[in-house]
Amino acid sequence: MRYLLYQRDDCPLCDAALDVLAAARVPEFESVWIDGDAELEARYGTRVPVLRDDVRGVELGWPFAAAAVRVFLTGA
Repeated sequence: MRYLLYQRDDCPLCDAALDVLAAARVPEFESVWIDGDAELEARYGTRVPVLRDDVRGVELGWPFAAAAVRVFLTGA
């Protein structure tokens, strides 16, 4: 999967990010739950939600708006 959304269980910001991704019409993405994964907790614990383009190796951290997500998807 090219796009990954790092998130936590019971995370209101993550729920808001899902709404933004829907508004931006993000193509299919995989949700990656960081809870209980020590490596992911260390990397993303205070930063979630984070959208990652795994092909380009770049990330977009919260807060983000639909317009910023669309720019992120184009690689501009």
